[in-house]
Amino acid sequence: MFTPPTAEHAWLKNFVGTWTFESTCNMGPNQPPMKSGGTETVRMLGDLWVVGESTGTMPGGGDMTAIMTVGFDPATKKYRGTWVGSPMAYMFVYEGDRPNNDNRLDLYTNGPSMAGDGTMTVYRDSVELITPDKRLLTSGTKTPDGQFHEFMRAEYRRVK
Repeated sequence: MFTPPTAEHAWLKNFVGTWTFESTCNMGPNQPPMKSGGTETVRMLGDLWVVGESTGTMPGGGDMTAIMTVGFDPATKKYRGTWVGSPMAYMFVYEGDRPNNDNRLDLYTNGPSMAGDGTMTVYRDSVELITPDKRLLTSGTKTPDGQFHEFMRAEYRRVK
């Protein structure tokens, strides 16, 4: 079962390289934003998938490693991927698209609520290529009115 690469797969190659990032995370009402940062190395897995491995600090301190995969499924016309991180046992499974076929990829997933009460919530991670050497990642949770509330923003700069 061979999948020939498409234009969507070629677009993913924009992420290949080594990046540094700085992020700001809003921890909740009446709490100051927390800063963190690190590096990410992104490589292709064949011509169909990107695999990114990040190392850095978590908001509030502590080391973290995370691995993200993203590919495109021509049968469903959706981007698909995963995210796992060293501080949690949950694997986030993504599905998404590029609105207006532009330089932003919106990935949606269900995952444990940050309330820590055992409930699940809908997350959206948006990755936007600002320039070939700069990208932005925003993460948000879906609110009862159907909007997404941003809780994290990370700016990435290409090192090589």
